Amino acid sequence: MSCIEKFGNTVEHTIGGFFNKVGLSVGNRPRLTILICFLVTALTGYGFTTWETESRQQKLWVPQETQAQDETERYQNYFASNARFNSIIVSGNDGNVLTKNSLVQAMEMHNEIETTVSVVEDKNYTLTDLCVKAGGSCASGFQGVCLCLVNSILKQWNYDLELLKSDNDFMTTLNNYGSKEGLEAVLGNPNFDSNGTLVSAEAFTITYFLESRMEVVDGSEVDPINEAWEETAFLSVAESVDAKYSDINSDYISTRSFSDEFGGAITGDLLLVQISYVIAFLYLGANMGSIKCGTGSRWTMAFSALMVVLLSTGAGFGISSIFGFFFGPVHSLLPFILLGIGVDDAFVIVNAFNRERKVARSKEDNEALAQRCARAMARAGASITVTSLTDLVAFGISATSSLPALASFCAYASFGILFLWIFASTFFPATMVLDERRQRDNRRECLCCLTRKAPLEEDEDTGFEEGAVSRYFRNYHAPAILSVPGKFATLIVFIGLLAFGIFGMLNLSVEDSERSFIPDDSYVNGYFDAADKYYPSTGIELAIVFEGSSDIYASREGLATLDERLAGKSSSPPYIAEPVSDAAYTNIMAGFSSYLKTAGSNVNVTLGSDGWPATEAEFVTALTSYAGFGGAGSQYTRDFVLSADAKSVDAIVVKTEYIRLTKMSGDKVIDDADRQIEAMDATREMVSSWTDLPQHFTYSEKFIGIEGFKVIKKELFLNVGLAILAVAIIVFFTVASPTTSILITLNVAACIIEILGFMYALGIVIDSVSVINMVLAVGLSVDYSAHVGHCFMVKGGEDKNKRALEALADMGASVLNGAISTFLAVVVLLFSSSYVFRVLSTQFALTVGLGVLHGLVALPVMLSVLGPKPFASAEDPDSSGKPANTDKISEDDDLDDA
Repeated sequence: MSCIEKFGNTVEHTIGGFFNKVGLSVGNRPRLTILICFLVTALTGYGFTTWETESRQQKLWVPQETQAQDETERYQNYFASNARFNSIIVSGNDGNVLTKNSLVQAMEMHNEIETTVSVVEDKNYTLTDLCVKAGGSCASGFQGVCLCLVNSILKQWNYDLELLKSDNDFMTTLNNYGSKEGLEAVLGNPNFDSNGTLVSAEAFTITYFLESRMEVVDGSEVDPINEAWEETAFLSVAESVDAKYSDINSDYISTRSFSDEFGGAITGDLLLVQISYVIAFLYLGANMGSIKCGTGSRWTMAFSALMVVLLSTGAGFGISSIFGFFFGPVHSLLPFILLGIGVDDAFVIVNAFNRERKVARSKEDNEALAQRCARAMARAGASITVTSLTDLVAFGISATSSLPALASFCAYASFGILFLWIFASTFFPATMVLDERRQRDNRRECLCCLTRKAPLEEDEDTGFEEGAVSRYFRNYHAPAILSVPGKFATLIVFIGLLAFGIFGMLNLSVEDSERSFIPDDSYVNGYFDAADKYYPSTGIELAIVFEGSSDIYASREGLATLDERLAGKSSSPPYIAEPVSDAAYTNIMAGFSSYLKTAGSNVNVTLGSDGWPATEAEFVTALTSYAGFGGAGSQYTRDFVLSADAKSVDAIVVKTEYIRLTKMSGDKVIDDADRQIEAMDATREMVSSWTDLPQHFTYSEKFIGIEGFKVIKKELFLNVGLAILAVAIIVFFTVASPTTSILITLNVAACIIEILGFMYALGIVIDSVSVINMVLAVGLSVDYSAHVGHCFMVKGGEDKNKRALEALADMGASVLNGAISTFLAVVVLLFSSSYVFRVLSTQFALTVGLGVLHGLVALPVMLSVLGPKPFASAEDPDSSGKPANTDKISEDDDLDDA
């Protein structure tokens, strides 16, 4: 016997011996075991006292300590108030929104938004109480809403309804808004005549900016005062526009919309998750024993299997919290994932219990039943250990991910799987022993305190009989695939599947799937569609911050003419929009320079020969007067920061934007993540070359997400690759056969590649949800192959075909039923309105389907050709699938058809 064979036999003997002792202990003390399991779960509940949640995107799906994180912190140090926005796109019913009636109705809508009162803790708030204060919001007014930062063409009438109604030449008033480029930026699809005069437009936007009052509470950003106004005033009014006004339509969005709609989608579909648990319960109960609630039914065991999942979830969550891992939005999927893994273990254990009964139930006393529990766990223990350990390690590897949400999710999953293995090895067999005692005592399950008068039917015949599913594998499935034509056909089919998977994998792309998280019927999608239609060129905002008062003053002319450096950058990276309108380009230094040229005599400082204030001190004084509230440049009030003593300028910000970086995906417009990455990188490279300007850095709220796009594809393949490598190592040490381990690993790797291929075919992109699901896929797909591979090693004899057949007859039913129960639970979520659940269920279904194909078709064929010798402790080939007894297990009670 070779060293490898000795090693394999030793591992098999050690694992079997360990679980034999565990099974014997559990079988002798089932009630104590159940009590201990509940106590362990209760103790881990301490972790809920230190429970931390996290919902901030920048703390979930962005690598920490990135350049974007640093830029964000620096930007917020200068411009701390992150304004909340509420935007409504107003369109005309007849295609032209620039009619008198449409404008009047839009103004009436605005007045309702402006005057509606929200109440928080008995305090009243209106728009003017909450808005960002800034000058220049109106054409000539400086009172009321004109003190607020509101962007709209309605400012031409100072947001005064009566002034608009009395304007007999409203189109001339609109044409005085600014340049043609400026109008093009604020109007949706405007039309101009040959003289450049505005004649019509399909839409315009009104945007309200609120001063952020955000707080971080338990890892979540909350702003109750502004959120109340957004709901009571803005959203309620915007929602009523289509019904209230005859000439205009509205599409709208607010800062709270994303959390409302995404959270609503998840919460609304939690009912589907509950339904999936009910389906799993019904399938478990129907296949573990008789459907009819009698002596031979096992509905209690179905409930016990679900209880194992629930206990594991609770204990896993508690211990994860104790170790300091936060709970994020996607963590709510974990009970469902543990259900898929736990059901499989339950079928394997019940199958082992059935096959290890050596005497009729009526003759099986408690000691004999404890011995059967020991033998059953020795038989099933190695199999569930292989799958649990590989699942645990697959997730454990990804717990080191640079994406915090993925790392935390995988840590929670790892602890959950650990407790799932512990409770499946203790709690479940303990309840199995109690249920077997009930059946032995001839008590019905639904009235367990009463003993039936009729004798146990099983006692009439004590011969073992395989169930229908096992007979299918023995008589039809295995002979078909293990024949020469069957092997050839299997080879061709799986080579084709692998080729398809490789093609799809190589073509998978990273996409910004933010829109996908919004339910299909949400008003937010209506806003996005309207923005695509009316503002196809408006893109991501970009800020360039310049620091240092002396340097700013020294580079004043270069800063004022920064538009020359940004011009011509729209058609290639960095894709910056042409700086031709106030909407696309805002530069306090350019505005100040223009003011000095036209009204320099109004500045109470000495001007130098270049037209600028002669000294830095005078420059600071003049700039503060110009851009201060109520000054000629009050629209720039928020674009510069003074030192604490107001004697120097710490920083100024120049604001611009990118062109719209989108592409078509099927019939949908989606953001182009690849071009966004190109734009960010090219922007940083461009500004780094401005060595003649003051110290500076770029900032965009979107950069944090784009940093995530840069690494998520690498994270996907790195984490999946490492998980497969870890699985290979674990399988080697648990299956203890290099050849079988390699074949199992190859099947898992091929299955993952094929899943990636089908993702491409189904339009699923690489994003935060699919990355998590792919790590999960490694763990699930190995289950199906590992069970069959290990069973092949414990089947004796020289005939590999027969060993593969016996492995399928023994383990195939358990694997298939575990897969079917998981698939049936998944099917419900395919009807979800939540992107998270839809993608989860699709990838789950792919994993189950392809995993079963590999475990029950490809692997047995490969083992029949390349499989190694069995373990020394393997079953006699003449008794495989037939325990050394003559006891019959009726089909109702036999879970080898489960």
